[in-house]
Amino acid sequence: MKAVVLAGGQGSRLRPYTFTVPKPLLPLGDRPLLDYIITHLARCSIKEIILALGYQAELIRAYCGDGSRFGVRIDYVQEHTALGTAGPLALCRPLLNPGEPVLLTNGDIVTRLDFTELVRFHRDHEAQLTIGYHHHTYQSPFGVLQLSGDRVVGITEKPKLIHPISAGIYCISPEAVSLVPADTPLTMPELALKVQAQGGKVAAYEIKEFWRALETRDHFEELTQSDEIMEMLQRP
Repeated sequence: MKAVVLAGGQGSRLRPYTFTVPKPLLPLGDRPLLDYIITHLARCSIKEIILALGYQAELIRAYCGDGSRFGVRIDYVQEHTALGTAGPLALCRPLLNPGEPVLLTNGDIVTRLDFTELVRFHRDHEAQLTIGYHHHTYQSPFGVLQLSGDRVVGITEKPKLIHPISAGIYCISPEAVSLVPADTPLTMPELALKVQAQGGKVAAYEIKEFWRALETRDHFEELTQSDEIMEMLQRP
């Protein structure tokens, strides 16, 4: 089983932190974010990892090397233009194991997900693409009115809405990987539509374990300032 980590984004919403440091190398305590991702993949017995690089690729290569420091093997592919969340799979195709699904994760995610359970679910459900999802709560900062014409018939104070959101973690079968065009930007939602158009199955796997995406400065600061979360990430 191989995993692809998307580590090529510019992290523009995390600036100024990412002006000089690529997002995957931002520090969480005494280790970079990417260190946590690779270490957790290895903990789940995934020892062959492909890093899809772009922005400041040389810094990531210098830090990760061949992967031996993590007890894994790391290969690299290089995006010369932004290819989206699915497009890099075309670059990875020559490195993938024939007949095996591949894991793909965004390089800005911290999770305790058991990746082996995701793969087992994917195979058991005979899916071509499985999307990991997490329940996220949105809370309105305002009271919401229920109207009938110009009459107020109800008021809900700061309601909460819970949505299943894509967690940026996927298991992808060879049939789906083959649908990714070379040198063409493609997102995972677009790949999912391609799979469905071919009659394939797109499954959803709920991530019940800890999961955080570090997409903005607020996300990063919330995570790094939480002693409880940082302590949890240090556990084996």
